[in-house]
Amino acid sequence: MPQPIQILFLARISKVLAAAACSMAFLLRSARIPGFTGSRHTAHAGILRAPGRQGHLAAPRDAILRKCGLAILTVLQLTSAAWATDPKPTEKPKSFYRAPRSYSTTRDPDPPKYVKPAPLTSFDALQSADWLDIGMDYRFRYEYREDDIRRPQAGLDDPLLHRTRIYLGVHDLLDPFRFAVEMQDSRRDDSKYPLDDRDVNEFAVTRLQGELFFRDALGTDSLGNDRPISLRYGIQNFEFLDRRLLANNQWRNTANTFLGFRGTLGQEANDWSTDLLAIQPLQRDLFGWDEPVDDRWIYGLIGHWRGWSDLATIEPFYLALDQNQNDVSQDRMVHSPGLRTYGTIGDTGFDFDVSLIGQVGRNGTNDVRAWGGTGEIGYSLQHAWKPRVSAFYGYASGDRDPNDGEDNRFERFYGFGRPWSANDTIVFENIRTPKVRVELTPAEKVRLDFGYSWYHLASATDRFSGGGNVRDSTGRSGDGIGHEFDIRSRFQITKQLEMVLGYSYFRPGDFVRNAIRPGDTDFVYLEVNLSVF
Repeated sequence: MPQPIQILFLARISKVLAAAACSMAFLLRSARIPGFTGSRHTAHAGILRAPGRQGHLAAPRDAILRKCGLAILTVLQLTSAAWATDPKPTEKPKSFYRAPRSYSTTRDPDPPKYVKPAPLTSFDALQSADWLDIGMDYRFRYEYREDDIRRPQAGLDDPLLHRTRIYLGVHDLLDPFRFAVEMQDSRRDDSKYPLDDRDVNEFAVTRLQGELFFRDALGTDSLGNDRPISLRYGIQNFEFLDRRLLANNQWRNTANTFLGFRGTLGQEANDWSTDLLAIQPLQRDLFGWDEPVDDRWIYGLIGHWRGWSDLATIEPFYLALDQNQNDVSQDRMVHSPGLRTYGTIGDTGFDFDVSLIGQVGRNGTNDVRAWGGTGEIGYSLQHAWKPRVSAFYGYASGDRDPNDGEDNRFERFYGFGRPWSANDTIVFENIRTPKVRVELTPAEKVRLDFGYSWYHLASATDRFSGGGNVRDSTGRSGDGIGHEFDIRSRFQITKQLEMVLGYSYFRPGDFVRNAIRPGDTDFVYLEVNLSVF
């Protein structure tokens, strides 16, 4: 008889605490904290794996590790209480921009959030360089992945991921000319699988852009903000809309980058602005220079209307993907008009974020007829922990029949996968999923969120991208991808140091059990983010 899911979940909580303890021990050992000893073999391999039992926690040590995990959680709870502070008074808005409250949709700013104006750094030599933006950060992530369905074989993989970024931007010195340079180095250690461009992209140029910037070319808005015109060319790294179609992909160890033109009328602070794109995606090379994808262009026109931003921000858009035939691809043209709107409903505590996208065009000899959309409703309670509960539904069509002359698979462009799945197995393609989520801020420097998701193929006869593009054209494997529970804690230790601890449990549905493999998936990760400035 199958065990009830509650029993399975409780059994796996002990593994979560054990793996968290292992990862904390590994970091302590790596940092050579006084009083902590042990070789790499004993601290890493010896605790995580018992001799002769590859892929399983050492059974004799389970009780000790569970206690370690509980101790960690207790310390974090006490720390969060110590960090609690009184809320700061609100100021009168100086911008029309309102950040969305929907889960994981706030765009990374430009320049990125790890970048600071030089006078705000602690370096005396830079205090007068108000024309310079500078940034450097490093992210380390330990992952414990048991039976990752993205991989061709089941088993345990516990890689170490490293990402280093450095940014330099010059403005207000040679105006109207400006420029920015960003480098990113992405590496992976201790994985049993071959290197891939999800994790590895050494010494990559993620920005190398020149810009013509005319500060008040279009006058000012009613709040007094300049309405500029900006023209950029070069290698660029950006995010638009809710990040599900165009994003730099912050969660993944490597970044989405593009080469081409970007024009902007207005800025984010204005009541309206418009972005225009003509770009080529860059193909990530593990060790060499990234190159544009042959004969592939993305065009975009994205509007932002914030005149009613206290109620709703409206973002109509048009995206197009133009792929010319080459040795590996056929002619493809996808037109993708859409509309996104988000906002709050007065003082009721409710917020919303809704998008709808249609797609038409040609894919070789097939007509493209696809569509997708997302909808999220949230409610924020009046409580010191700022709780927000939300319900979400997302849909992207899949191809119904490979031989009917029509391509119904939704084109996901170059979006961010994290809002779909903490396991990074779900993308905006052939998917329908309801979700429920809770977000909390127990203290100013502590954030917690957890949720439950149900995943199904929109079309049982189309592929599942997160499972290695497996497809059952007969549909007999079913359409159930699986269920996922995930939880994440974020701790802002200092202004420059953040720690993230997360866990995700995935239980496969009928499609994954029949077409891939039946095992459940556990994913634990410990992440440390350090900004130099």
